[in-house]
Amino acid sequence: MRQIVLDTETTGLEWKKGNRVVEIGCVELMERRPTGRTYQQYIRPDCAFEPGAQEVTGLTLEFLADKPSFADIADAFLEFIDGAELIIHNAAFDVGFLDNELSMLGPRYGRLRDRVSGIEDSLDMARKRYPGQRNSLDALCKRLDVNNAHRQLHGALLDSQLLAEVYLALTSGQSEIGFGNVADSERAAEVAAAAFTATPVDAALRPRVRATDDELAAHAARLDAIRKKAGRCVWEMGRA
Repeated sequence: MRQIVLDTETTGLEWKKGNRVVEIGCVELMERRPTGRTYQQYIRPDCAFEPGAQEVTGLTLEFLADKPSFADIADAFLEFIDGAELIIHNAAFDVGFLDNELSMLGPRYGRLRDRVSGIEDSLDMARKRYPGQRNSLDALCKRLDVNNAHRQLHGALLDSQLLAEVYLALTSGQSEIGFGNVADSERAAEVAAAAFTATPVDAALRPRVRATDDELAAHAARLDAIRKKAGRCVWEMGRA
């Protein structure tokens, strides 16, 4: 079975408010083992970032100014994921944004689900396994002993690589995996770690934005206002 672990970075929380995708990252698994094939693309959003979003990703409009638009990369992206099962953390968020991007290209592109064999939400899986606990990507990395010490900013490819390891750990006890014994499972984890180490994200390519104390306070206040109004905050649920 071919699976694609996918993550996006965006200019804000809601595509309905005009926010856009600024980065896509994908990691390919075949029969639950990383193949070493990845897809990563920065995208020019042609819109401003919401307050706080820039600090989360470390991306700037200046950095993205010479990057291709979504229309320019849509065919290559869809070719990479074609026919695979997608693994996404908080899938509704990423799928909503990507479906919006596809809709702006015209009806012939359809929706994301039209291109893949299925979509598995690892956040839903984690909530069922660890009810009442924090199930963000960082929290799961800590709980499942996945090393995320190098994750200082949210990056789509890096987060996809971490999520692939988290997903394999989350599902390692399922009978349909096909591993013969515990040693096989341990070996699969070693292979996964080696593959991800062999294709590191070049952190030097990413611009670094350091938030001031005032900006951090304003960001925290913004999240608190969202939480009070909506009863939840997507960034905190899926990523904090």
